[in-house]
Amino acid sequence: MNNNRSILCSALIALSIVVLGFCIKGGIDNFANKDRKVAVKGLAEKEVDADKVTWPIVSKEIGNELPELYTRLGNTQSKIKHFLIANGIKAEEISVNAPKVIDQTADQYSDNRRTYRYNITSVITVTSRNVKLVRSIIARQGELLKEGIAIVDGGWDNPVKYEYVSFRDMKPKMMEEAIANAEKTAEQFAKNSKSNLNKIVSADQGQFSIEDRDQNTPYIKKVRVVTTIVYSLKN
Repeated sequence: MNNNRSILCSALIALSIVVLGFCIKGGIDNFANKDRKVAVKGLAEKEVDADKVTWPIVSKEIGNELPELYTRLGNTQSKIKHFLIANGIKAEEISVNAPKVIDQTADQYSDNRRTYRYNITSVITVTSRNVKLVRSIIARQGELLKEGIAIVDGGWDNPVKYEYVSFRDMKPKMMEEAIANAEKTAEQFAKNSKSNLNKIVSADQGQFSIEDRDQNTPYIKKVRVVTTIVYSLKN
């Protein structure tokens, strides 16, 4: 009886030692692997056509009599709006900004030798989602010369602006693509280091950017997302 009890106690002690050994090994492995991580970046890019355009149409009137300039300004604006609507632009897509009047004689840097006293700048802005239509009209704006209207360069203050406003619809799919690319990179790294890819430790939400493809085609946009993901590695 005592012998049986001794054998049972010995077996329990041996089993405890084995279990303890496995626990110690697991702890050592976890400690050894806890800092085995790899941080990778996932990239996704896509070229898209701009889906919104803002076109400031700038014209100028110069003269000495404000009432006369006001009448000329109204005629110019009417002809420009008629030209736009006749070519497919909707009335609600057209807005008229308040004219900017410069009195040349009030300029402290002027030598008062100006031929005309007043310089009035008028801006009519077209904002549309029909980018192709607006681009075709921009290419034909010289037709306004027949009406005696000269459209001047908007310069830095009034450039033609193209935007891509639908990127939110494509964001989930691009994030999925960026994450997949990051995982491929991490798997290759793990393979080269004789390890296996484990779970994701941390990840960011991705940085989105939208920019012109190049300076000659501002109506074509390059959408880009970059995400950083940290994976743990295991043997």
